[in-house]
Amino acid sequence: MRRPERVADLLREEISQIVGYELEDPRLTMVTVTDVRLSENLKAARVYVTVAGNEEEHRTALIALRRAAPFVRKQLGLSLNLPRTPEILFVRDKVEEEGARVDQLLKRIERDWESEERIKDEGGRMKDEDEAAPSGV
Repeated sequence: MRRPERVADLLREEISQIVGYELEDPRLTMVTVTDVRLSENLKAARVYVTVAGNEEEHRTALIALRRAAPFVRKQLGLSLNLPRTPEILFVRDKVEEEGARVDQLLKRIERDWESEERIKDEGGRMKDEDEAAPSGV
């Protein structure tokens, strides 16, 4: 693993601890740090987070995180032995939301496909029944 990836993993773990245990903002109780992407020069870090809740809770949690970013950076500098602590930018992670949307679409396609198959099967049975019925009765 390259150095930026190793540092990003370390940052993710440490930021998760800081957000989960050191920030006492009630808007951040349902925040999960999912990923950290670090620039090649290690000067900037995008911290991807998910928030359990509705759209308003997502918005307020991101505002709170952005305001807490200088504190988080300071705590990282104190706890990690890095030559330079990267700038922190909190970003909403939409991968899970997009994954849920894809799952919904796949289920819908499957239901449509099953109903089409049922219609075809019923149409075929009706045709077979017509052919099997004795004519002239």
